[in-house]
Parts: sequence; structure tokens; C-alpha cells
Amino acid sequence: MTSNRSPRPTRRDLIKGTAATSATLLLGRPAIAKGKTEIVIGNIDAYSGPAAVYSSIGRTPGGYFKMINEQGGINGRMIKYITYDDAYSPAKTVEQARKLVEGDEIDVLFSPLGAPTNAAIMKYMNQKKVPHLFIASGATKFGDYKNFPYTMGFMPCYQIEGRTFAQHVLATQPDAKIGIIYQNDDFGRDVLKGFKDGLGAKTSSIVAELSYETSDPTIDSQVVRCKSAGATVFMSMTTPKFAAQGIKKIAELNWQPTHYIGNNASSAGSTLKAAGFDISKGIISSAYMKDPVDATWDGDPAVVKWRAFLDKYDPAAAKNDIYAATAYVVSQVMVQVLKQCGDDVSSESIIKQAANLKDFESDLLLSGIKVNTSPTDYYPLEQLQLVRFNGERYEILGPVIDGGISKA
Repeated sequence: MTSNRSPRPTRRDLIKGTAATSATLLLGRPAIAKGKTEIVIGNIDAYSGPAAVYSSIGRTPGGYFKMINEQGGINGRMIKYITYDDAYSPAKTVEQARKLVEGDEIDVLFSPLGAPTNAAIMKYMNQKKVPHLFIASGATKFGDYKNFPYTMGFMPCYQIEGRTFAQHVLATQPDAKIGIIYQNDDFGRDVLKGFKDGLGAKTSSIVAELSYETSDPTIDSQVVRCKSAGATVFMSMTTPKFAAQGIKKIAELNWQPTHYIGNNASSAGSTLKAAGFDISKGIISSAYMKDPVDATWDGDPAVVKWRAFLDKYDPAAAKNDIYAATAYVVSQVMVQVLKQCGDDVSSESIIKQAANLKDFESDLLLSGIKVNTSPTDYYPLEQLQLVRFNGERYEILGPVIDGGISKA
């Protein structure tokens, strides 16, 4: 929320909104010789609606880019950052994307939230040839470099996670009866496909496969139906709000299945805390980052540094907000891409360098997990670890798993 003007830089906070559904953060200098003195980065997030828990994914980069500007920018250029609210509504996402591209004339759409929302704009972004980078989603479709060369995801692919969960079920409970609740959109169906692929011939072990809509008030009835079907394993392919509901309902029913939750909804600091740590014990998920709610990392230099960053540049964020940590990491990756661009920050150069990341490491990623891309590999993160919640924190279940969806 900073505007720097030459010759003598000054700073001022500026928040612009359209009704209660838009939020704008501007960082950098006014557009003087646009494309030469500044880089305009746009974002779309859910600051309201059913996925508002993810709002720090859109907000935190504003602080990160402000810090970069104070350090002199990137190759002499300031960053101007603009973020709008779509309330996790695809129709609104389309509206905001057009506003960013045609009104704000962004150079890149960075870390926009969600599978269904980004699916609604990926064709448009590619037609406009505006880099649509590091989407906050693990949907497989965001790695389709042949048909959508300007679109790239960031988080480990949902299908990788689904297959990993299935393999763990087969290894630990070969006679399991499985109940599944999934979000009826690209996200939920992607995890479901990966899970079924992982089960292979054992898909007959699924005794309940139920969907829900993001507009639904609860998933209580679906949880009851899974229990009634005799499920001994419960797969929650949901967003945080519904994941917490599922945890609570399972406890209320005095049901004790082996419970898996996708990484996107596994935050101990939000989902599990909202449900209750005591009834979340035993939940299995996956991880690729250091979880700031885990006391194990309290003295870790990377977490200490990140919390100091929040104190100065994003004080609204909780010090255990995993989504603010995710935003910090993906902002580091975006800055690396822009550094690699050198003097050429054209759309073609930005997407070329986004597809040319080699073993990039962030100190907030788990040891051994690196960011890699190529012109034929649009999945920056393809590694993860299974973890289990012990009532206080997650514990690692095994080694780093390289899913390699792009090579599958």
C-alpha cells in the first residue's frame, strides 16, 4: 500500500475498493514509461465469501513487494501491486480479471486463488497473452503448457496428493471401506481422480462418494451418510470451512475413521483450531512447508525471519497463518522470475523465465523440496510429505515424495 514518487521517494497507504467486494493495494511508482520503470502485478483473492480464510494469499504479497521496493525494486524497477476481491465466485473472477488486464494494464496476474475461479479466466488470460502465474491451486489443468502456455499453477498437484493418500490407505488398511466428500468443482474432482487412480483395482472399496457445493451451509448430512455406509476411512476433499465442519460432525457422531484432509485445508492454525485440536488428533494430511503453528519451528531462523517480516509489512496476519507463509514463498518465487528477466519484462520474457526455474529453494519449504519448472513442466512443486496431527502439531510420516505429475 505504498506509492513512491521520484525524484524524492515518499510513501503513503492507499486502499481502494468497489463496494465491499474489492480491495486494492498499490505499490510502486506512478506509471512513467510503463514496462520500464515499474512492473504491474495483479491478483484476485477471496476477501469475502466461503473461501475468505485464504485472504492472506492475496494480502501478504502487498507487504512483500513493498519490502522489495524499499530495497530498490527489481533490476531498478518498482513493483505496483493491485489485488481485488472475487468472493470465490467465478463470475466475479471474470469481471475482476478484465478490470486488471484492460483497465489496470497489468504485466502479470500473480497467485490468484482457486481452481473454479481460475478455470473461468484461463482462456481469456491466454488470449490476452498476459502471464497467469503461480495460481493458488493444485488443479492439474493449470499445468497444460500446450493449450494454455501463459497459465501456470504453483501448489503440489491435487492428483499427486490424491494418489499419495490412496497409496497410504492401501499400505496401511488394505481392507478399508472408504467414504469421500468432495467439493463439486475442478478442485474436488481433481483430488478424487488422483485418489481413484491411486486405488486402481481397489476403487470398489469406496462405499460413499458424495459431493457438496460451496454455497451449501454444511456437509453434516454427507458425513452422516459416510458413517452409515460403514466407512472406516474418511476422505475430506474440501475447503477449510467444510473440513472443520467434518471434524466436528465426526466427533459428534462418536465415529472414529482414519481421517484424511487435503493440504489446502489442513492448517492447524485455522482449520484444526476452529474445529478443536482435541478432536483433530490423528488427522492425516500432506505438507511441503514449515507449519508456523508447530512449536517445533518456533526457533527456526526462517520462521523467525518470516514473523519479523509480518510484524513490519503485514501486521494484520496471524503469526501462525500458513497461508501468509505460502504467500511469502510464492512472492519469493515471483521475484526470482522477475530477476531472471533482466531488462526484458515483456509478457514473453516473464512466462519464459517462469518456465525456467532450477532448484529454487525457499527457507520456508521443508528440507529437500525445491521449485523446478521447464517449458514442458508447468508444475513448480511436485514434492510433498505425509503428516499426522498428534493433537498439538503435525508429525512427518515419511520421506519426501516426488509425485512428478508432469512426467506421469
